[in-house]
Amino acid sequence: MPIRDNKLARSAQERQARASQTKKGLAAIDNQPTVDEQLSRLEEDIRRLKIEFDIYFNGAAKRPPYDTKSRVETLLKRLGDDRTLTFAQRYLYNSLASRYTAFRELWRRTMQGREEGRDAAAAARALARDEASHTQSSATFVCDDAHKDVPTVKQLYDALIEAKMKCGEPTEDLSFPRFHHLIATRADHLKEQLGCERVRFSVDVEGGRVSFKAKGE
Repeated sequence: MPIRDNKLARSAQERQARASQTKKGLAAIDNQPTVDEQLSRLEEDIRRLKIEFDIYFNGAAKRPPYDTKSRVETLLKRLGDDRTLTFAQRYLYNSLASRYTAFRELWRRTMQGREEGRDAAAAARALARDEASHTQSSATFVCDDAHKDVPTVKQLYDALIEAKMKCGEPTEDLSFPRFHHLIATRADHLKEQLGCERVRFSVDVEGGRVSFKAKGE
C-alpha cells in the first residue's frame, strides 16, 4: 500500500506540475502585445531613435544608439513576417518601415561624413534635398470627418512626414496630435466656407520642396 500511495502522490504532483506549466504558457500568450500595440511601440521607438541619433551627432553622446536601433530592427522584422496583419496595419507598417529606411540612410551618410571630416549633418541634408529634387511624388486623401476619421488623417500625416524627410525638411515640431487638430480645424473651415461635405488633402513633392494642400469637394 505505501508503494501504491507513493505512486499516486507522484502522479498527482506531475499532473499539478503540468497544469501549472500550461497556465504559465497561457498567461504568457495573454500577456503578448497586440499587433496595434507593437505598431505603436515601433512608431515610438523610431521617433526615440531619431532623437538619440540627433543627440549623438550633436556631440552630446559618446556612442551611437545601437541598442535602440537593434530593437527597432528586431520589431520591424517580427511585424514584417506577421501574415495576420490587416490592410490598415500593413499600410501603417510599410509607412513606418519606409520612414526608418530613410532615417537609416541619412544616418549612414552622416556617419560617413563624420569619418571623412566633413560637416556631416549639412552634407546629409544636402544629399537628401538633391535626391528629392530629381523626384516627384504625390499622395491624395479624402476625408469626410477629420475629427473621427483618424486612420485617414494618420495616413496623411505619415505621407507628409515621409515627404519632408526626403526633402530634408524639419519634422520635430509636427506631432500627430497637433497635426490632427490642425487638419480637423482646416477641414471644418473649408466645409463651412464652401458648403462642401468632404475635403481632399494632397501631399506633393516637386523640385525638392513639399507642398501640402486642402481643397473642398
